[in-house]
Amino acid sequence: MENQPIKTLYQGGSGEIVEKKSRFIATVESITSEEEAFAFINRIKKQYWDARHNCYAFVAGRNHGLQRFSDDGEPGGTAGRPMLDVLLKEDIHDVAVVVTRYFGGVLLGTGGLVRAYQKAAQEGLRNSLIIEKRQGRVLKIDTDYNGIGKIQYILAQQQIPTIGTSYTERVMAEVMAPMESLQKIQDAVTEATNGAARFQVDEPVEFALIDGAVKIFKKN
Repeated sequence: MENQPIKTLYQGGSGEIVEKKSRFIATVESITSEEEAFAFINRIKKQYWDARHNCYAFVAGRNHGLQRFSDDGEPGGTAGRPMLDVLLKEDIHDVAVVVTRYFGGVLLGTGGLVRAYQKAAQEGLRNSLIIEKRQGRVLKIDTDYNGIGKIQYILAQQQIPTIGTSYTERVMAEVMAPMESLQKIQDAVTEATNGAARFQVDEPVEFALIDGAVKIFKKN
């Protein structure tokens, strides 16, 4: 399971809904620890200091090992836990959401509060940029001009994203190979070029595709 892709936040966002004159403002941010989460929560509480409630939920860790939530004065189980359920259902990692409520004078009831907080959290996520991080390696493929067409066909077949290609006396294609595809790519290229292609494999990294381009995050 270690090489499975994970959904996480690349860019936070915010969203707002109105239910029976109450405003629910969701703010979403990426976090990797409890300290980062509470720093974010406290910042939102200061920003919306005059609000009736600032309820929150957050998860961190590859297996959602860290989970926290708070109803912040709302009836128990009507805010924080429903918001956490949204994060877990969407299977998003390392993310925190605060939903700020400005009370509109009309009681929503238990069911109404649950629906409102969940809907607000979903709206915040909808306005955020969520990506799928995977583990892989940058693979450099060195070939002659006779081999590049075959290699490009293989890469397209296996849906392997290209980082860049340089053309000099020979051709160097630099691609982002998911861990589970690395050997398969090398085998296919070796067969197609009768062993003429040469490979250089870099250290493991985390990567994602953002607007069709490869974004490399860090070494594992």
